[in-house]
Amino acid sequence: MGSTFGAYQSEIYLNGLDGRLPPFTTDPTALEDSARERLEPGPFRYVAGAAGSGATARANREAFDRRRIVPRMLRDATVRDLRTTVLGTEMPAPVLLAPVGVQSILHPDGELATARAATSLGVPMVLSTASSHTIEDVAGASGDGPRWYQLYWPNDDEVCVSILGRARAAGFTTLVVTLDTWTLAWRPHDLDLSYLPFIRGVGTAIPFSDPAFRAGLAKSPEEDPISAVLRWVPMFTGTDRSWDRLPFLREHWDGPIVLKGIQHPDDARRAADAGMDGIVVSNHGGRQVDGAVASLDVLPEIAEAVGDRIEVLFDSGVRTGADVLKALALGARAVLVGRPYAYGLALGGEDGVRHVLRGLLADLDLTLGLSGHRSPAEPSPDSLRYG
Repeated sequence: MGSTFGAYQSEIYLNGLDGRLPPFTTDPTALEDSARERLEPGPFRYVAGAAGSGATARANREAFDRRRIVPRMLRDATVRDLRTTVLGTEMPAPVLLAPVGVQSILHPDGELATARAATSLGVPMVLSTASSHTIEDVAGASGDGPRWYQLYWPNDDEVCVSILGRARAAGFTTLVVTLDTWTLAWRPHDLDLSYLPFIRGVGTAIPFSDPAFRAGLAKSPEEDPISAVLRWVPMFTGTDRSWDRLPFLREHWDGPIVLKGIQHPDDARRAADAGMDGIVVSNHGGRQVDGAVASLDVLPEIAEAVGDRIEVLFDSGVRTGADVLKALALGARAVLVGRPYAYGLALGGEDGVRHVLRGLLADLDLTLGLSGHRSPAEPSPDSLRYG
């Protein structure tokens, strides 16, 4: 079965014959500036900002720029098949929507719009614990689409177990545990505006609807939202855990478990030794440790260390189809994309997310073929040059 993603290009050109232009830019590097014009400063900076000086976010992009694709000719790449399966989830391409919280600050429909767009393309969505909508409502919007659940690990075990149970019951198949955000980094873009959605009760739909969480409140979140916020914020931030806590998650989640935020081969080995099913090589898009190593720079050694034992996924800095190809070539089985679709959500809701994703998938499809590859499994380190 050949890929049809690249046909989005033809669709856009043909629409131009009737005077119909794309709803907004097809240039993924221009999405941020377009969203800046649409959003208020607080929401925009919350999404676009990074930790400290922004050095890590810049390093992520520089790492992609340092690696160049070496196209090969006469490789019979006319027909391509981008399909893959990761941890039992069938995907039309090796791309997932990264967990992005508080999406209602970008568009009123928030995660519901994102879920509908993802399902329309068959692309898996990873739902953030910091969602603006409940687990059950997002599952409803996803319909029969593939979906994974991202956990910000609460330090109340009963609340954690309750949330995990709800996610499984709602059809989320894989658990993605974010390790690198147990407390917020120093983020000047947010601090200068005193803007943190959670303390305003935004991005709290999942705990506020959770029976175990509500049982610990004197009054419901509807009656006393401030007290609910004051209980939730320290429950999911401020506590760093240790490797010996991972069996707790395995006890309460019977599907695949992926650890997100791995940046060192030794941590990747420990994840494999602990029986985890996968990792995401990620620095949270540069939002947590300023001056940290670019995720793409550590991907090859991590893939070499554990790629034959567990699934290695990647995020941080992905903007284009060429970026996806480079990550695949360096050992990733699939790639998570975050900010681009968030900007699409801000610019056009569900249609905006779909437009960004169709563009990314078309770019990947065309770049894969034009560089001489027929499937996501073919790119290798030899497909790239450094410098």
